Amino acid sequence: MGTGRAEKRRCSVPILAVAVCLLLRLNATAAAQSIAVRDSLGRQVTVALPVQRVVALNSDCLEVLRTLQARDLVVGVYAEIVRERNFWGQLALRPKVGSWREADVEAIAALQPDLVIAYGRNPGPELEKKAAVFGIPVLRLDLYKIDALEREVTLLGRLLGRDEEAGRFCRWHREHLDFLRRRLARAPSRPPVYVESYTDYHTVGPGSGGHEMCALAGGRNIAAGLSIPYPRVTPEWVVTQDPEVIVKAAAWGGGYALPGAEPFNRRRDAIMGRRGWNHIRAVKTGRVHVIDSSIWTGPRAVIGLAHLVRWFHPALFADLDPEAWHREYLEMFQGIPYRGVYVSDPVEEIYK
Repeated sequence: MGTGRAEKRRCSVPILAVAVCLLLRLNATAAAQSIAVRDSLGRQVTVALPVQRVVALNSDCLEVLRTLQARDLVVGVYAEIVRERNFWGQLALRPKVGSWREADVEAIAALQPDLVIAYGRNPGPELEKKAAVFGIPVLRLDLYKIDALEREVTLLGRLLGRDEEAGRFCRWHREHLDFLRRRLARAPSRPPVYVESYTDYHTVGPGSGGHEMCALAGGRNIAAGLSIPYPRVTPEWVVTQDPEVIVKAAAWGGGYALPGAEPFNRRRDAIMGRRGWNHIRAVKTGRVHVIDSSIWTGPRAVIGLAHLVRWFHPALFADLDPEAWHREYLEMFQGIPYRGVYVSDPVEEIYK
């Protein structure tokens, strides 16, 4: 009996050791199947791998997902996608989970996603609180500020196992951005620019994507000294600033579906016809432009930037063809043919 108990004890030692090793291995495997990343707000977000089901709460993250060849991972989208059915194709038919500003967390949870991607500030922090009840991580990536775009695309590519696709886009983006920066270094001056956001008389200040675009394009934003990203200004204030160039962003311009520039031209003409604005240099010289929201900020902002540098420094960029860049982007990264209109016509071609 004593010998038998001793043998059992000797046998139990290696069994226990094997069990401990297996437990440690399981824990290590579990740890290896998740990844911690830092989002646009500087928060650390832990995401379980592999990510196979994604909810995209805005057009910018959805466009990057298509660039990363990850459209098949998308199980839910923002409600406003129906405004651009032509551009999004089958993605516009995916289940809707509320607005980019106010998500429907119950609808999200019903789709059982591994990850929700949202803007840094929208929807508000209640999104995380509600999603946490269902164990759904929320990753906040802006993907609309041009200087942070490559870093955020690289992060998302790493998270989704699409490093090669992310690298391909970042190389293309950097090549075009570097070209603009090198040539802008030769610009003799920066013209004063009034940038009007989607709502009339709301301009762009420091911290906004529009302010960043203006500066990168070699313009001097007349609202650079204001203290908030999207301040409201008066018509009289703009007149006193006397900008050389005016740029208006058109919300939901739907450029991809447009056969001509008439909707943008009407907005431009309305700006030029504002009371007292005939005294502004930009209006006097016809340097008033309207640009579609799809290329104003976001993954295609470098296309918008190409238009801006032509408007701000026409002599320096006379040979630049933004439409050629846009065609390359849509065909190479979005997998769709180039079409549509994205900016207003030049005034000099209409009022000869």
